Amino acid sequence: MYAFLLFVAVLASFRGTVQHGLPLEIGDTVQILEKCEGTVQVHRCNIAQLGIFPTNFIHLKNAHVKNKGQFETVLPVEDTVITEMTSTLRDWGAMWKQLYVKNEGDLFHRLWHVMNEILDLRRQVLVGHLTHDRMRDVKQHITARLDWGNEQLGLDLVPRREFSMVDPDEISVTELYRLMEHRHRKKDTPVPASTHHLFVHMKSLMSANIGEELEVYFHIYDGRENRPLSERFFVRLNKSGLPKSPEKTERQCTLFVDLGSSDLRKDVYIVVHIIRIGRMGAGEKKNVCSVQYRRPFGCAVVSIADLLTADSKDDHLLKVYACNTESEWFQIHENIIKKANSRYNLSGSNTGLSVALQLLHGDIEQLRREYMVLFTRGVSITRKLGFSDVIMPGEMRNDLYITLERGEFEKGGKSVARNVEITVYALDIDGQILKSQVAAGSGEPGADEYHSLVLYHNNSPRWAEQIKLPIPVDMFRGSHVRFEFRHCSTKDKGEKKLFGYSFVPLMQEDGRTLPDGIHELIIHKCEENTSLADCSRYLKLPFSKANLPSNNQTLKGIKESFWITSFLCSTKLTQNGDMLDLLKWRAHPERINDSLSKLKEIDGSEIVKFLQDTLDTLFGILDESSQRYGLKVFDSLVHIINLLQDSKFQHFKPVMDTYIESHFAGALSYRDLIKVLKWYVDRIVDAEHQDHIQQVLKASEYIFKYIIQSRRLFSLATGGQHEEEFRVCIHELFMSIRFFLSQENKGISPVAQTQAVFLRTFPAVYGELLKIFTVREVAGFIRETLGSLPTTVQADCPLETVKLQCIAKTVEDQLYINPESRCLLLPVVLRLLQAHMQEQRDQVMCARILTSMLSLIKKEENEVQLIVESLLGVLLRTILEISNRPQSAGPSMRLQFQDVTGEFVACLLALLRQMSDRHYQHMLQGFSSKDDLRDFLLQIFTVFRILIRPEMFPKDWTVMRLVTNNVIITTVLYLSEVWDSYFYLSVIFINQPCLQLESFSPSKRKKILEKYGDMRVMMGCEIFSMWQNLGEHKLNFIPAMIGPFLEVTLVPQPDLRNVMIPIFHDMMDWEQRRSGNFKQVESKLIDKLDSLMSEGKGDETYRELFNSILLKKIERETWRESGISLIATVTRLMERLLDYRDCMKLGEVDGKKIGCTVSLLNFYKTELNKEEMYIRYIHKLYDLHLKAQNYTEASYTLLLYDELLEWSDRPLREFLNYPMQSEWQRKEFLHLTIVQNFDRGKCWENGIILCRELADQYESFYDYRNLSKMRMMEASLYDKIMDQQRLEPEFFRVGFYGKKFPFFLRNKEFVCRGHDYERLEAFQQRMLNEFPHAIAMQHVNQPDQTIYQAEAQYLQIYAVTPIPESQDVLQRDGVPDNIKSFYKFNHIWRFRYDRPFHKGTKDKENEFKSLWVERTTLTLVQSLPGISRWFEVEKREVVEVSPLENAIEVIENKNLQLRTLITQCQNRQMQNINPLTMCLNGVIDAAVNGGLARYQEAFFVKDYIMNHPEDGDKIGRLRELMFEQAHILECGLAVHEKFVPQDMRPLHKKLVDQFHLMKSSLGIQEFPAYVRASPVHFTNGSPRTCRNSVPSIISPDGGRGVTRRSPLSYPAVNRYSSSSLSSQASNEVSNITGQSESSDEVFNMQPSPSTSSLSSNHSASPNVTSSAPSSARGSPQMAEKHKHSRENACLSPRERPVSAIFPNPLDPAQRAPPHQIGDATLPRSDPNLSAPDKVSAKNTSSQSPLPNSRSPQKTTVPPFTPSPTECQSSSLVSSSPVLSGSYSSGISSLSRCSVSEASGTELPTSDHPLPHPLAPPTTLPTSLSSGSDEPIRRENKTPPPYNVFMRDNPRRPVPLPHSLSIPPQTDPPALPPKPHQLRTGSMKLDGTSDPRVPRPRPLPRKVSQL
Repeated sequence: MYAFLLFVAVLASFRGTVQHGLPLEIGDTVQILEKCEGTVQVHRCNIAQLGIFPTNFIHLKNAHVKNKGQFETVLPVEDTVITEMTSTLRDWGAMWKQLYVKNEGDLFHRLWHVMNEILDLRRQVLVGHLTHDRMRDVKQHITARLDWGNEQLGLDLVPRREFSMVDPDEISVTELYRLMEHRHRKKDTPVPASTHHLFVHMKSLMSANIGEELEVYFHIYDGRENRPLSERFFVRLNKSGLPKSPEKTERQCTLFVDLGSSDLRKDVYIVVHIIRIGRMGAGEKKNVCSVQYRRPFGCAVVSIADLLTADSKDDHLLKVYACNTESEWFQIHENIIKKANSRYNLSGSNTGLSVALQLLHGDIEQLRREYMVLFTRGVSITRKLGFSDVIMPGEMRNDLYITLERGEFEKGGKSVARNVEITVYALDIDGQILKSQVAAGSGEPGADEYHSLVLYHNNSPRWAEQIKLPIPVDMFRGSHVRFEFRHCSTKDKGEKKLFGYSFVPLMQEDGRTLPDGIHELIIHKCEENTSLADCSRYLKLPFSKANLPSNNQTLKGIKESFWITSFLCSTKLTQNGDMLDLLKWRAHPERINDSLSKLKEIDGSEIVKFLQDTLDTLFGILDESSQRYGLKVFDSLVHIINLLQDSKFQHFKPVMDTYIESHFAGALSYRDLIKVLKWYVDRIVDAEHQDHIQQVLKASEYIFKYIIQSRRLFSLATGGQHEEEFRVCIHELFMSIRFFLSQENKGISPVAQTQAVFLRTFPAVYGELLKIFTVREVAGFIRETLGSLPTTVQADCPLETVKLQCIAKTVEDQLYINPESRCLLLPVVLRLLQAHMQEQRDQVMCARILTSMLSLIKKEENEVQLIVESLLGVLLRTILEISNRPQSAGPSMRLQFQDVTGEFVACLLALLRQMSDRHYQHMLQGFSSKDDLRDFLLQIFTVFRILIRPEMFPKDWTVMRLVTNNVIITTVLYLSEVWDSYFYLSVIFINQPCLQLESFSPSKRKKILEKYGDMRVMMGCEIFSMWQNLGEHKLNFIPAMIGPFLEVTLVPQPDLRNVMIPIFHDMMDWEQRRSGNFKQVESKLIDKLDSLMSEGKGDETYRELFNSILLKKIERETWRESGISLIATVTRLMERLLDYRDCMKLGEVDGKKIGCTVSLLNFYKTELNKEEMYIRYIHKLYDLHLKAQNYTEASYTLLLYDELLEWSDRPLREFLNYPMQSEWQRKEFLHLTIVQNFDRGKCWENGIILCRELADQYESFYDYRNLSKMRMMEASLYDKIMDQQRLEPEFFRVGFYGKKFPFFLRNKEFVCRGHDYERLEAFQQRMLNEFPHAIAMQHVNQPDQTIYQAEAQYLQIYAVTPIPESQDVLQRDGVPDNIKSFYKFNHIWRFRYDRPFHKGTKDKENEFKSLWVERTTLTLVQSLPGISRWFEVEKREVVEVSPLENAIEVIENKNLQLRTLITQCQNRQMQNINPLTMCLNGVIDAAVNGGLARYQEAFFVKDYIMNHPEDGDKIGRLRELMFEQAHILECGLAVHEKFVPQDMRPLHKKLVDQFHLMKSSLGIQEFPAYVRASPVHFTNGSPRTCRNSVPSIISPDGGRGVTRRSPLSYPAVNRYSSSSLSSQASNEVSNITGQSESSDEVFNMQPSPSTSSLSSNHSASPNVTSSAPSSARGSPQMAEKHKHSRENACLSPRERPVSAIFPNPLDPAQRAPPHQIGDATLPRSDPNLSAPDKVSAKNTSSQSPLPNSRSPQKTTVPPFTPSPTECQSSSLVSSSPVLSGSYSSGISSLSRCSVSEASGTELPTSDHPLPHPLAPPTTLPTSLSSGSDEPIRRENKTPPPYNVFMRDNPRRPVPLPHSLSIPPQTDPPALPPKPHQLRTGSMKLDGTSDPRVPRPRPLPRKVSQL
């Protein structure tokens, strides 16, 4: 249905700024709806948009509308090629720009040129001035360019017919498939050419000694047969070696034409002979002789096989060789080919022939089109000797080739041999020289004569020179060739003296030409001055010795002879006498019998030359003597007909056809032809030899042509007489044919072969029979003939294939197109076809037949019904069989497989598309039972699923896919009774890539929507409808269909989602009715969501839609609460999966990827309890860590899987990359992998624990070999701890604020472990790179709600200081720093940040009076390092530290630093004394400048004491520390004096003097008793720290809004070393840190930045010490008594929940306050404890008993490892400029005095307890008994991965790092923990081995098979 309307194109862009204006761009198309006053109301065609538009902006075009309505298509009335060009260029334009963006420069520029070329061609077509042929060429060129561009851009293949796109609705599916396949094959597999041509371009001869003109001859030479294959190409060169006529390219270039494929062999060569024109001898002087001779120069040879791989004209430099003796010249090329080196040599080291050679393929006309410039410029054609492989009718050629072979001459009375030159002339019958008829070769015009080579002094010369005589046919009779022989003198005159001649006539008297071959000619003597102008005088003489009469002894005795070889290539002349005898049969009637017999022996090329004359002769004989010669004439006719079947002569078939139609006059011949043919057919069954009969039947096509034409001629002549007689004869002939065809033969019998021969030619007879008989009569002949064939299919019989070929030709014939004949032929065709398809034989041919049949049916009811009944079932089975069959490996077999599958699929689609409602009803009614119907439906749905596989059609066959989908959706509407197959098919249908319209360009999407609509929505509605019809049977599809339906809802089509999502509510409802819950629905939804979303399906819109639709649906359900829970769970999973997918799209592994994976991993474990998914994500996270080289984190990640396994022999299935193995083997492999990664991450302490566990296992099995290896590995890890150094990492607090962050980061804060050498600026830059849209906040204050709810991303980053948990190791004397560093930076839960500020009025004279510190402590959900480099902050605590407390901390830390340096110096751990010198100088010199005096002024004055009575204890503590510092300084000076080098003595003296001034300024004469009681020196010579000094505890200040705690409860963890003796805080801190920073080995000091931690001006001090390449983290090398506690330091229980960021919520109070674990004798019942401390003290009673530890005091109170909130370590924290920046927020650098360099450690104590004047000791709570054997436990929401049982031993325990420790559990974990397996010899609580302890078997669970 078409409607005519106006269609316009936009000429100029319009913005549409007016009301209702329609914005348009140039080239848009719009449809006019209404016109009014200079504007038009239009409809934009490419998008559904209405608006107005100025009329002068548009150009009107005629158009018509197809399918008017919702999906109408507006088509302009113009050439379809123009329409396609326009739309294609518009699509290319957008994609072309993207090529530039993607940096695909090459394709960008090529496409740009092609687009411009298409635009130029488009203009030519639009102008319309092209001729018809030119228009065709232009369109062909356009479509070729369009196809090229579409292929390059990955666009669709366009089916075309005659350059125009075809409409798939207007042709059959089979025809569409053929078009697509033809274009696909044309693109992929070009047809190899059978004809080849060699292009030669002679450029120059490079030689140092030319000096003479040259002649260069090229020809192609067959080295196998030692003969030339072509004539010669002749080029003249000047004396410089360049072409003599450079302006005439045809004289330099040639094309050797008509080379066959058999000529492209290695032993076929291009031979070049070079002749010089000049003096006789090359070395003769110039001007000696004026006569020029043709003399040999050189020869070059190149194999043609070298050109087979060259695609372009390559220049070749050919080596030129010369023969050693001239007598070898005739075979120099053969010697070069055979490499007979002794017979030739290089003509010169610099001699070479420069030639361009190129092999071209295709017929000559094709080359003229493709290489137009070549032929326009001029190129000579060099022909092949003889005819080409294919002789074309009308080809005119008459070339006689004569080769001057050799001669034998007498001396002629001379003492030396002659120098013989031959002159060749061609003369006509009158003796006149034929002008320009003697050619030395192509390239140069012919001459009147030819001069041969002159071989020096040679009486037996061999020339081997070929010349061509292109004499016209009409001049051949009477012509002859004369050869004149002259002796060339080398004397001064250089005369050429005639001494003889020879001649040869070109045609004999009987009309035969000179025979091909060698001729020995007689040399007739003559005088020098003899005139040969009168040829009649010598033509009477004999010319050849072969023709001499026997009595002529005179000439026979002549010794001189001359040999030539002749070869005639003529299309008109013959050398065959038998042929002439046959043609002149009337002259010699007695020879007819012999002539007919000899016809079969005549060469075919001779017969086709005289084809018409020969046929006239045969039918003339038949008319006159049919009785006598009828059989022989028939056989001769059969011979000629079969001769034309040869590929060489097949092009002469049109000549015979023309003869039959126009020249044949045998009106009576049909009787004899029918009679003889029937006689042969009747003899078939009984004949022993079938060869001749088969030849007869092979020619039956043309025999019938002669029969029919003869009968027509007879009817015209007689008015139709004897018609009935003729019909009877034909019927009898066919009866004989049917009889012999009906014979059944087993195997390969002669009769079967004869049947096959007839069937091959039989279809060609149909057209001839139609010339006389009616359509129905001919169809009857064919039906009866084919029906007589036996129906049984025999596997080994070649007849079966021929049957199908015959049927294929039948259905492709014009007769079958006629419906009248088709109704007769269809049943027999279907019967034979069905038999073959059922046997699965000859499927390619079956597909071809079926394709042809179905391309003709046009919904004819009866035909479609017949085909459906006969072939639908077998067609479905065939497709299933082919699809399930394994493909062969060979490419040809694969191609055939794809072809036959596609053909059958196209046939099925064509048949289904033609079926109507009646056909479907009839088909469904034909099934006898429901089982049969079900089987059929299952079969067809299975086939449909195969059809929509992506690999079914090539990627760019979108048109074919859309047609397939259209047919499927139509068929599915009829067939929907097998529900599960129906649903699966529908789901696969909807998810096809070719239906995802969102991925298409707008124009392509528009075309599909206009033609088909959105078939996904249509199918979705069908699915919903069918689901509703299921009723209670829905339960049979739950949960099986959840996954498929979920996949459908993830398709980004809103309408489809709205239709399909409610089905999940229905599933939940039905599952609730059946089971009381919908766990199955939930489980299946979660499992499928992960896999589908990881494939890129789903989006945020889908998550919101899923949530809103289902929540609305369940509002009134009784199970609403559980439904809301399920929906919320699935929605949260979608959030995480979407975040995970978005993160995974990034190229590099960054924190976002890892954090997202951790979030998803924890969600699967804690909320969903999906253990298999949990383990999968463990390994995904592990791979991410390995890729990022986070080896420590990778180890912790893999531990999560390791902890799920037991040391058991239970078999585990193959899973991920793990093979099938026992649980023990997998756990062993995991242990070894984790140890390896701990080693690579330099976390050797953790690796040691695993080594020990493995060693215990090996020992228990007596596997001493592996035990030995494990012990050696353990030892190597100890060595690495002591020998290698580790960088100390920095830690950063990162806040992610704003709604634009991913869900797992949004409005949360984390602490991140930095990379090696990474400081704050680098870390901040890295985070901004990961989140390029984030804004960095330039302050450290907590953001407000505005920031939290902002639609943006805000990052807040600052450095934080770790608070170590393991105090015991850090405070122990004699432990190397590289061991302590491990405990300072590993297993860290808490981090601290200090912000100094002034409260109240700031005293400008003394800032210390008002300097407060706001201390923020961050507690993580899991310790660092762990399974991620960052973890979420679980708890934030803020306290304020008073100025007095701050002063106490500063001095304590400085005292600790001094003690450490003194100890290291005494133990000679320092390579030089400079660090101690600088530290002493910083403290003493600062004191002189008023350091400690400032504290005295601030806190020891009466006003302060009176105003702060509660600080009395603290003031006393400060005074005590000041005296202690003076005492330490005195000891330090003593040590310094002992080790100071001589050149630093003056400095030491200065320090001593200043120290005395300092003491006097403090009023110290001698140290108090408690100071003296704490000596610095110990028995081992090392200063001991005051381990037992008890700090005072201050009471809380209830008036403060923020909890105020003592600095002893919240220890200073600053990275700054402040002097505490400075009068100007900022100056003294900078002074002290500046001096201490120069120590590179012992401690690390850095100044604080003067600006915010985010300030870009922050930079590290130039004196920053390298914190020992980070690896120096503590070693387990220690006394035996500490061994066990160190062993347990890295272990953690398997009960730990997996969550690293989202733990199971537990009461924070259940976590043991860190100050409750320690070994100091600090009384915990101090009445001065602050309220929070008391709460913490009370909570200790609920904790597990702590292990007994040895205390330096003589007391019953078990010592505690000091908590980081109370005491500091004796070692120093890494001096990182990043972390140092965390203590400054733009406030005065006085903040540095509030914290200590010793991060997170307590003041060391002495072995001798010091009486504390302020806090009397008290006893510990009873829960902390001294005899506890329980493991140390710390409440943790994410337990570490190991169980550790402490053994009762006298060794001092080392606290267990909390990332690997056992917390008490209040709630059961998400997964049941496995019972811990006691390890023999290592896990006994009493320290002894008990082999009787049984190993508990773990409970069976899903993960056990992983």
